[in-house]
Amino acid sequence: MVSGWIWGRIGCKFDASGRGPCITGNCGGVLSCAAGGKPPATLAEYTLGKGGSPDFYDIPLVDGFNVPMSFGPIGSSCHAIICTADINAKCPSELKVDGGCVSACIKFGTTQYCCMPPLTPSTCGPTDYSRFFKGHCPDAYSYAYEKSSTFTCHVRSDYQVTFCP
Repeated sequence: MVSGWIWGRIGCKFDASGRGPCITGNCGGVLSCAAGGKPPATLAEYTLGKGGSPDFYDIPLVDGFNVPMSFGPIGSSCHAIICTADINAKCPSELKVDGGCVSACIKFGTTQYCCMPPLTPSTCGPTDYSRFFKGHCPDAYSYAYEKSSTFTCHVRSDYQVTFCP
């Protein structure tokens, strides 16, 4: 299986050698990322299936939001995820950061918002903050262990990510 993330970065200033910072989605100050982007970052997340296993994909907002995005299979009847709301403009003041809106887990780091032990997948649930993100992007994954916003499609599907659709 192959898994990964795709995210948009804003406010980047790279020099001729490909080094420089980004306001959101920064990944070690380099153009070619070797690790995930610094929150807030709207992510397209995927795990490509193999053999009889399906592909899994979602747009998790558990790290926050920086740019609108759509993500899904092309030429298929499988579901495309669309998150086009201007979350940055409506972000609660306590979650607002330069260039975006971080999640409550990133901001506060508490058990309740991060679904950490002693919470389990069966006892972790939405909070007012995750409901804020879900209310603006109903198909997005808004808190850890949320079951309703991970989608599947048949293996070897082609996918498209669109920033600011």
